[in-house]
Amino acid sequence: MEKINIGLQENELNKTVQILNTLLADEYVLYTKTRNYHWNVVGPQFNDLHKFFQGQYEAIDATIDEVAERTRTLGGMPIATLTEFMKNTKLNEKPGDRTAANVMIGNLLEDHQTIIRSLRTDIEKTMNEYHDAGTSDFLTGIMEEHEKMAWMLRSFLN
Repeated sequence: MEKINIGLQENELNKTVQILNTLLADEYVLYTKTRNYHWNVVGPQFNDLHKFFQGQYEAIDATIDEVAERTRTLGGMPIATLTEFMKNTKLNEKPGDRTAANVMIGNLLEDHQTIIRSLRTDIEKTMNEYHDAGTSDFLTGIMEEHEKMAWMLRSFLN
């Protein structure tokens, strides 16, 4: 394999790939949780939330692919197993939890906010410590998407 020569040191690339793999794990767990809620939501808002959750998990699915491809672009290998995702995520699952719709929304909101907080730190690191403006910009776009999804979730709760 040809060595990557894009103006970043190998250790900078490796640390950026670690950030991307943690993000990939978080995105995959959030995707799964959102899909779960899409399948299992009940109550008077069923139709609206069923469609809403679908829109969100579809957007997260696209992000998952983009993060994995960014990882490959930098010469890394994206993690790709459920075991790796669970080992690397900052999010929590609640197996068997069949909760009320407003609790589902609150759970998803907290997960998006957790990812947003992590991204703020990661954007700073990739730019200032690892000198990777491209990944910093990439992460900023993902953060903006999570901010928008969080706003939409908060709107359901208000």
